[in-house]
Amino acid sequence: MKIYNTLTRQKEEFKPIEEGKVRMYVCGPTVYNLIHIGNARPMIVFDTVRRYMEYAGYQVNYVSNFTDVDDKIIKAAIEQGVTAEDISKKFIEECKKDMKGLNVKEATKHPLATEEISGMIEMISTLIEKGYAYDKNGTVYFRTRKFDHYGDLSRKNIDDLEAGHRDIKVAGEDDKEDPLDFVLWKPKKEGEPFWESPWSEGRPGWHIECSVMSKKYLGDSIDIHAGGEDLIFPHHSNEIAQSEAANGVQFSRYWMHNGFLNIDNKKMSKSLGNFFTVRDISEKYDLQVLRFFMLSAHYRSPINFSAELMEAAKNGLDRILTAVDKLDRVLPVLEEKELTAEEKSGLETIQLLVKKFNDSMEDDFNTADAISAIFEMVKFANVNVAETSAKAFAQSIKDTITKLTDVLGIITEKEEELLDEDIEKLIEERQQARKDKNFARADEIRNTLSDMGIILEDTREGVKWKRA
Repeated sequence: MKIYNTLTRQKEEFKPIEEGKVRMYVCGPTVYNLIHIGNARPMIVFDTVRRYMEYAGYQVNYVSNFTDVDDKIIKAAIEQGVTAEDISKKFIEECKKDMKGLNVKEATKHPLATEEISGMIEMISTLIEKGYAYDKNGTVYFRTRKFDHYGDLSRKNIDDLEAGHRDIKVAGEDDKEDPLDFVLWKPKKEGEPFWESPWSEGRPGWHIECSVMSKKYLGDSIDIHAGGEDLIFPHHSNEIAQSEAANGVQFSRYWMHNGFLNIDNKKMSKSLGNFFTVRDISEKYDLQVLRFFMLSAHYRSPINFSAELMEAAKNGLDRILTAVDKLDRVLPVLEEKELTAEEKSGLETIQLLVKKFNDSMEDDFNTADAISAIFEMVKFANVNVAETSAKAFAQSIKDTITKLTDVLGIITEKEEELLDEDIEKLIEERQQARKDKNFARADEIRNTLSDMGIILEDTREGVKWKRA
């Protein structure tokens, strides 16, 4: 298996620290609003990497955090007249709903920054003791120049960075020993959440949070650290500096970064009116379409989101779902009989396509080529499975397609529809609840049916219903 390592700018053979196990950390969202489709890309991409690793036989410890204390969260809390905790809790739950819709697996651990403050204070203290950090009036800074490999990940020369340091200025800039030093701990402002520390009542800087959460749940050294390419500098560069300075060992063997997402060839922004949340997309498409769209390009490539490309993704996904549905419908009528020579040869063809799928994924997770192998299986199934086929032949093809789509996180099995008589029973129960003036139960039943695609219409002749 080969992975493109951002640190070395080349594909490298994947060799885990511990045989058969993968320690993987993915930077999660800052939870101050609904997640947007740019947030969704790394979630989908690295969930797929994890799924393939598990399919390949690895035991994956997958950690992805929620940043639940941040300037944006505090700003939203002040604007809405609630606490920062209220904001973060609400949007963690909303994020989890979207992740479920995208079929992103739960992480082994989803740590919260606010629950790991003691570990952050401990690491900052270690960095001060080792001479890598210093306290100035309650703000603790990291001595960037003291860490020799600071520019390795970003390929940025430290002297060039100094010329451009203005874009990362923070309060207390004048107290820094060097303009490039970054914040590990900052004193509270009026009305902000804070924690006690040896330096001031305050809160941690963003970068130290991930270093500490990764260390606690995965160890000092990990196999893979991943996120969007916008995190290469300064976030991941700062993580490497503080982790390796504190722990004295290599932080991560492999660094993986997904490319940017554009909207109609423009950068997504609220000011341009081309900003879409995952929830916005869910109103028009099943979120499986969004997942399929994201996997239709190589994860390191920039990807362009447009209505036309989403329609193309929907059509492509429908081809796969229709083929699996056709196999499901034909399987009950097929006979249990010996495979013909032609069918045995056909299953060999399917295995060659499985190899094509695996080879594509082993080559830095080339999901676009992996999907093309599934399309070839779908075409083969459409042409070669008929009502005269042996049951084992059709079943094997269906199981193979289902297994490989599951590696990509694509659900091919349709949920069972409610039978007409079950719908009628629920409608009767709703009518009785209304007679009993139990309107809460009546509304609950209506909402349940609505979630299942059943639309109710109250008429003079009684309740009429139809499937959406």
